[in-house]
Amino acid sequence: MAKKTVKKTKSAKVEESKTTERDLQIVNIVVSSSLEHTIPLEKMAATLSNTEYNPEQFPGLVIRIKEPKTSALIFSSGKIVCTGARSIQKVEESIQKIIESLQKIGIKITIKPKITIQNMVAAGSIGMALNLNSLAMKLPNTEYEPEQFPGLVYKLIEAKATFLLFSNGKVVCTGTKSEAEAREALEKLIVILKKVQ
Repeated sequence: MAKKTVKKTKSAKVEESKTTERDLQIVNIVVSSSLEHTIPLEKMAATLSNTEYNPEQFPGLVIRIKEPKTSALIFSSGKIVCTGARSIQKVEESIQKIIESLQKIGIKITIKPKITIQNMVAAGSIGMALNLNSLAMKLPNTEYEPEQFPGLVYKLIEAKATFLLFSNGKVVCTGTKSEAEAREALEKLIVILKKVQ
């Protein structure tokens, strides 16, 4: 009886590693957009509590949105850079909140701003332990300084993606512009890692 249960847990473990092997979630989307309207940043900073504006240090105003939890840089030209959202829907909600904030100070935005994804950050696991010292020697386009940071930086040129790899198999992917691109880059990464591990 005991032997059977051991076998069961073993196969359960195999199943578990299969599901975690391709585990990847979008954790941050960086987008740019334009409200196509000049924005009085000083008036915004004076009226709205969730803003920061130091024009001597930086020409943009920072607005923090509680729900969905995002931040945006707004420039007087009406250009916006929004970060922190985990889906395009949340990006759209954030930009809508900014438009509502502007209405409070008498600025009506009549267009639906066009959103351009600049970068997507995805985090997950590849389901296998990694020997980072060995990978730093075998792979091109890597940076690894364990005294300063525990992760290895690997630029996967053909996928236009940069990966942070950790010895426990956790990964962070940046540089892609869609979830499909991030997943495709992860698949390419796994193929490369299996060849050199």
